[in-house]
Amino acid sequence: MGLIRCLQLLHQQAETQPSNSRMCPVVPQPLCVSIDGHLHGFRVTLAFLLSMCLSRMTFTAACPPPCLCASDIVSCSGRNLSTVPPDLPGYVTRLDLSHNVLSTLLLDWPDRCLDRLTTLVLSQNAITHLAPDTFAPTPHLRHLDLSSNGLSRLNASAFHGLGELEVLLLFGNRISQTMAGAFQGLSSLERLYLGRNRLAAFPLELYQRNGALPCLRFLDLSMNMVRQVPVQSLLSLATWQQGGIYLQGNPLVCDCALRAMLEYWERRQYRPLLDFREEYPCSLGQEEWLNCSASPQGGFHGTVEVSYQAEPGDWLMVPCPGISLPLREGLMVFWVTPGDGSPALGVTDGQSSRLTVLTNGTLEIRGALREDSGTYSCVAVRGRHRSSNETLEVTVSVGNPSGLGKSGEERSSGGEHFNTAFTTLASCVVSIVLVLLYLYLTPCRCHGGKAGGVGGCGGRAMLLCADPREAELADRRVTGGKRVAFLETGGEHPHKCSAKHPVMDAAAIEGILKNGSRALEQVHEEHVA
Repeated sequence: MGLIRCLQLLHQQAETQPSNSRMCPVVPQPLCVSIDGHLHGFRVTLAFLLSMCLSRMTFTAACPPPCLCASDIVSCSGRNLSTVPPDLPGYVTRLDLSHNVLSTLLLDWPDRCLDRLTTLVLSQNAITHLAPDTFAPTPHLRHLDLSSNGLSRLNASAFHGLGELEVLLLFGNRISQTMAGAFQGLSSLERLYLGRNRLAAFPLELYQRNGALPCLRFLDLSMNMVRQVPVQSLLSLATWQQGGIYLQGNPLVCDCALRAMLEYWERRQYRPLLDFREEYPCSLGQEEWLNCSASPQGGFHGTVEVSYQAEPGDWLMVPCPGISLPLREGLMVFWVTPGDGSPALGVTDGQSSRLTVLTNGTLEIRGALREDSGTYSCVAVRGRHRSSNETLEVTVSVGNPSGLGKSGEERSSGGEHFNTAFTTLASCVVSIVLVLLYLYLTPCRCHGGKAGGVGGCGGRAMLLCADPREAELADRRVTGGKRVAFLETGGEHPHKCSAKHPVMDAAAIEGILKNGSRALEQVHEEHVA
């Protein structure tokens, strides 16, 4: 029910209602209010129904007539629209306006803030201009598709306010330049598609200065008009950034620097080189006519160390592995320093920094510091003569590899002495415990005496065991059934033996030793008798 229809119904109700009546036929009784004896039910009813009508219009926004809606998705694709449909529902999360004839987006292209919209598709239109703050009504946009339009340049602040945008598709336009700050503020952007445009220069500002995109890991620059790329600057990027730059299909000038970078990317197994190797102008095998190969025709046979040790303050000379000396004229050698995003070094004259690359490709480290430790990669054209197991990396260690200086060695020596003393002490404690166990372990009771008394203990061996039967079995396994007894003489301990247990003579002892347990039993019976 529209607002006009609501007003018509209210007017009809006012005409049919008696002026002196206090009853409201449409609204509840509490809405009929009398002030100074006059009825104001019509005014209250008007305010109530107006609020109801407006609230109904706000919360029950229907799908725009030319579009198709499915839950929170609105598709207006292929409807020959020249303007964005009005009254878009506020709950939309994906809006598809592709394959239409939209030519521009005004600042008020949505009539409300679409704060739940995350995907906006505007591909296959005729959009030629983006005004600043065009996408301010969609602050939570994460995927924006502007591909296959007529954009020729990107103005500053064209994407202002899209701090959550992750994917931006601009391929298939006529973009020839990007104004400074065009991508400023896209702090979450990870994938940028600029392929099939008219860019003539590599947009290095995407990685440097104020317009840098800190999360950009995928940059498509394929099928443009780029002829030169800043090789040394690209080698200075982090590994996860270099591995996502697509340059295939550009009229690149193949020189020794570009050939060295592409060969380095290929050996690093970066996907752009592996997937589109044939679409790059510097193909493998062109290094001969470029006069760029630094390896001898038979391959590199020299021996180059891959690990160097230096002390702080030393001067260190690190040759580039896999190349022959002297270098050919025009050969480019770069050194990638340790750490993601560390600057790459090239052959330049008059460098004043501590790390320089000499004209023969050797890396010179002056006054080495501990922070110079790490892995260095030498980037040069090695050509098809390179070995598959040939390394490009050199490890430099400044100071003690374990991070210990002289004082550290002293601490290590002190630690060794402490370990030796602790081991000795522990051994002594264990030995004392074993001795105490041996001396104070409860011996087995003597079995065979009369009435369990002390009789029969004389002339018996004391066995330290848990069970006499187990001891007997163990003795039989070891001695083959023979036994040895240690007997006491009567003269030495007269108080331990009574008259019932006379002292055995020498013949009895000899018989015990010869005949084992049988002799022992026989002698015992004779003496008892």
